[in-house]
Amino acid sequence: MVSPIKSYKNTFLILFFALALICFVNISLGSVYIPLKQIFLSIINGDVEKDSWRSIVLSYRIPKAITAIIVGSGLSISGLLMQTLFRNPLAGPFVLGISSGASLGVAILILGASFFGATLSSYAFTNFGLAIAASLGAFLVLSAVMLAAIKVRNTMSILIIGLMFGSLTASVISILAYFSSASQLQQYMFWSFGSLGNLSWKEITVLLTTFLIGILLVVFIIKPLNSLLLGENYAKSMGVNVKKTRNLILIATSLLTGVITAFSGPIAFIGLAVPHLTKLLFNTSNHKILLPAVAISGAIIMLICDSIAQLPTSEFTLPINAITSLFGAPIIIWLLVRKRKIYY
Repeated sequence: MVSPIKSYKNTFLILFFALALICFVNISLGSVYIPLKQIFLSIINGDVEKDSWRSIVLSYRIPKAITAIIVGSGLSISGLLMQTLFRNPLAGPFVLGISSGASLGVAILILGASFFGATLSSYAFTNFGLAIAASLGAFLVLSAVMLAAIKVRNTMSILIIGLMFGSLTASVISILAYFSSASQLQQYMFWSFGSLGNLSWKEITVLLTTFLIGILLVVFIIKPLNSLLLGENYAKSMGVNVKKTRNLILIATSLLTGVITAFSGPIAFIGLAVPHLTKLLFNTSNHKILLPAVAISGAIIMLICDSIAQLPTSEFTLPINAITSLFGAPIIIWLLVRKRKIYY
């Protein structure tokens, strides 16, 4: 019997080639022009004409490209998991309120710094400080959602609970913003724009490790995911432990979404749009195919969005959230208009 992945071998090869090409293009773009040969020499630790070029490539552009790949893959996989669990084409990685919890953590650190003294304020201007605050906020919301999942049997109820947590955190953030200074509001606004740059190799290691743990959890539930597409009752009849599978999906999605939001900010539409595009490209609902395909496609699209956001040859960089929204919103509208109804 032919493996499902082997039947899509050529498509995957094209995607891998596109990923490698776009990654190299992304590294080559920026406010400082660096010849392609010098970029290659910097990567292989060869003799480079200027040491500053090597520093730019190794300390900024490559880490940013790696971050884009992790963010695009993680959000896209999370979106696919949520759309499968809730059987809702408009479900995304942020429907559980995890992103809202991360935003609340950052808001308390930045906007509430004046209430907690100078010690807390000093952490509001560091990447790790923001990441820790966002992780704690995401963890608190995750804990609340998991407790609700234990009590609630209906999957749609969990979706509504997640949305309500999002509303609660948004109201708290609004209150904090009302009493904050202009500089605090500006800093929080910049974080909410999303960013793929300014991460050190140490921070990328933390991001990558958590990402791999989330992916490992997903690998264990590929077969149950296929069964859930036909409903929970069908999955139970096939011997699937629905409650255990649901909890693993929630934990994996929360890990992926939480750590990405912590280090890169809330990045919209990638998790919502990429799964739909991938399903159109591969024309299958088999998660053995969709999961790797969605991961690669998400990485490619995130790299493209980042390349556009850099405004090549310009010293300015657009907010990555603006570019992903410009990309994602028209795709969702087009899908709804073209198909009129997306079936699950």
